[in-house]
Parts: sequence; structure tokens; C-alpha cells
Amino acid sequence: MQDGETLTGWPTGVADEERPAGSREKGLSRALNILEFLHANQRAIGIGDLAKGLNAPRSTTYTLVRELVEAGLLEMAGDGNRVYFGKKLYLYGMAYMRGNDLLRRGRQEVDTLSRETGETSELCMLQSGRYTIVHSSPGTRPFRISSATGLQIPLPWTASGRLLLAGLDRGGIEAMVAQDDLVLPDGRKLELDDFIDDIARARVTGYCVTSGLVDAYTKCLAAPVFSAPGKVEATMCLVVPIDTSEERTGELLALLRERAARLSIS
Repeated sequence: MQDGETLTGWPTGVADEERPAGSREKGLSRALNILEFLHANQRAIGIGDLAKGLNAPRSTTYTLVRELVEAGLLEMAGDGNRVYFGKKLYLYGMAYMRGNDLLRRGRQEVDTLSRETGETSELCMLQSGRYTIVHSSPGTRPFRISSATGLQIPLPWTASGRLLLAGLDRGGIEAMVAQDDLVLPDGRKLELDDFIDDIARARVTGYCVTSGLVDAYTKCLAAPVFSAPGKVEATMCLVVPIDTSEERTGELLALLRERAARLSIS
């Protein structure tokens, strides 16, 4: 398939000869890789670019995409040359939200906290080795602090990352953090030992505050949500301007910790 071709008219079974007997697990793995790649890029991708990005055979990628489109998990976007998530994944996500007590209550707490404080509030979890925003509510400031549900960020860039890793020993932390994760958006590089020290402090204090990591204009306040004693399942966060006074920061942090504790299982 060349650029400009669409899903219509693809030959059926084009990659069947490439699939050895008993390769169902390999096909499933490749399908999951497609979903992960689209999620990481957060945009519709040309199918040729998708195959290249995954370092996968083009014919196999075309066949898998066709099957996922037919299943409603993917949809063709724009002029039909690109592919992105389909409606069925949205419905699955809604069903997950209804069935997950922490996420359901967490969304309510985040929305309430944002209304009460006027600040951007988030519920965050660990997913695929990344800090992931699972729900976000914008504040009421004239300017909007960037925060998007589904956004995944390297753990060392965030206050939440220091709490989400608080239950791991050094070896576990090193396994979760790649060297590239320590490089901030402005090019500064964090020292792994300093990051591990931050995690230890967050474990003791029960909260974390970081300033100027993702950008030079904000600081992040985070408090842990526990699913069992000592096990951090999620975090609640407030993202505020970096010049927020110490007094105001203290007030927000106290409120944030109270709401996170309300979500936690004691």
C-alpha cells in the first residue's frame, strides 16, 4: 500500500502467510502495540508510519488495522489515510469508569476540589511506567494551565511520580526510570540519586511539592491515595502558578491531603 491508499479494497488475508501456526499470541501483542503507539502519540497516524514506528511488517500492520477497524476499536480519520481510536474503546472506557469505585469517586473529588480552589486539579495513576492523568478539571484562572486526561509523563518530572514510587526499593525504582526520563523538557538532567532522595522524603512526609519541572511557570502539589496501608494506588494533585505564596500553598496542600485521605482505603 502506498500513501494515498485507503482501507477500502484491501485484499483479505494479505498477511496470513506471514502468520505461523499458533501465532495468535504474537498477533495480540502486535495489536496491543498498535494501541499503545497511538496512545503515546495522541493523534491519528498514517498506516505506513504506524508500521514504520512499530518496526513491523507493513502487510501485517495493514491486516491488523483492518481487523481492529472492523471490530470498532479503531477508526479511519481525516481523508481515510490515517487511523485512530474507535468509539468502542470509548464505550469500554466508560464501562471501566462506572465499575471502578476509586475512579468514580476520584473524578467527583477532583471536580469539587477544582471548583472550591479555582486551581487545576488532577487524579493520577501509574500506567505503563508513566505518570498518567486519568481525570483533570481546569481551574477558573484567566489563563489555563495545561493538563489533559490521558496525558502520560515521565515519573521524575512530577510530584506524583515521587509518591507513586514510594513503595519501591532502589532496584525497583531504577527498573521503572529510564535515563531519558531524567531529562526535563528544558534540557536539564536530574540526578537519579536526588530523585530517589525525593521519593524517600515524600514517603515520610506523605505529600510532595515540585516547582518548575515540566515548565518554568507552575508547581505541583500531590498527595497519595492508598488502596491498602502503605500501597499508593493514585494521587490527587493541584497544579498552581509557581509564584503562589507559601501561605496559600500550605492551605491548598492541607485541603488536598484531606481529600486524598477521604479517597483512601484505611
